[in-house]
Amino acid sequence: MRNLKRALAALFVLLLAAVVLFFVLENQQPVALMLFGWSAPELPVAVPVLCALVLGLAVGPLLGAYGVQRSKRKIRASARQAVLSGN
Repeated sequence: MRNLKRALAALFVLLLAAVVLFFVLENQQPVALMLFGWSAPELPVAVPVLCALVLGLAVGPLLGAYGVQRSKRKIRASARQAVLSGN
C-alpha cells in the first residue's frame, strides 16, 4: 500500500511538472507589467503568472500557520483565565 501511495504521488508530481512545462511553452508572449508608474521589463507571460503562483503557495501556508498559532494563544488565555477565576 505504501508503494502504491508513493507511485501515485510520483505520478502526480510528474503530471504537475508536465502541465507547468506545457503552460510555460505555450505562453511565450512578452508582457510588461505596470504598477504605480513603475514598468517591469518585458518577460514571457508565464514568468509573472508562475511567480504569483509560487508567492501564493508560500504565503498561504504562512497565513494558515499564523491563524492556528493565534487560535492556540486564545485557547490558552481562556484556559488560564478559567483556572484563575476557579480558585
